[in-house]
Amino acid sequence: MNVPGSLTAQLYLLAYDPRKERVVTNYRFPYLLRAAALTDLLLMGRIADDDGKVRVVSEDRLGDPVLDDLLRQLAETGPRPWRHWIGKDGRATVRAVRDELEAGRWVRVELRQPFLIFNRSAVRVRDTRVVKRLAARFADAITGPASRVGDREAALVGLAAAAELGTVLPRAKRRAHKQRIDQLAERGGPAAAALHKVIQQARGASSG
Repeated sequence: MNVPGSLTAQLYLLAYDPRKERVVTNYRFPYLLRAAALTDLLLMGRIADDDGKVRVVSEDRLGDPVLDDLLRQLAETGPRPWRHWIGKDGRATVRAVRDELEAGRWVRVELRQPFLIFNRSAVRVRDTRVVKRLAARFADAITGPASRVGDREAALVGLAAAAELGTVLPRAKRRAHKQRIDQLAERGGPAAAALHKVIQQARGASSG
């Protein structure tokens, strides 16, 4: 059984809540997917960290609309801090990832209350076995031998922890495995730490 290759797509699917039978998002989710897209580009060698700023290394396209669009933005704008890019255009990234997954028939988008002017949509996973497989890999990265955890899995855990993605990392689990999670987050690149700061700032602004 195949699973999507990008971190953005994987994290989107990992936000699926089997009890509610839909993908559950919150204010942190757009930041999470932006950080995931940056990490995808980092791991693919298209960008690098330059003293806390994102620097484009190669503008070669990847054939992924979400990543290619972000790479174009990075190249046109020049070096900016990681937090700048994580906080920018998050909602558009969520829609783009959803549309990409829908086109690939990973998910289906259902309108709820379709006769209302301001309708809402529910995103449902077509084959929940894909989510279970991703969740099993995720769990192995936290509890299995650290030597067997690849950089992509390390980044996946670090990003999910920074965004407090409760479907795979509820609070109790984050506390129980804090040391391993911190180690994996460090391996996954600078986006996880930047994501944590962006979310803290957003939370502070909301509470203030």
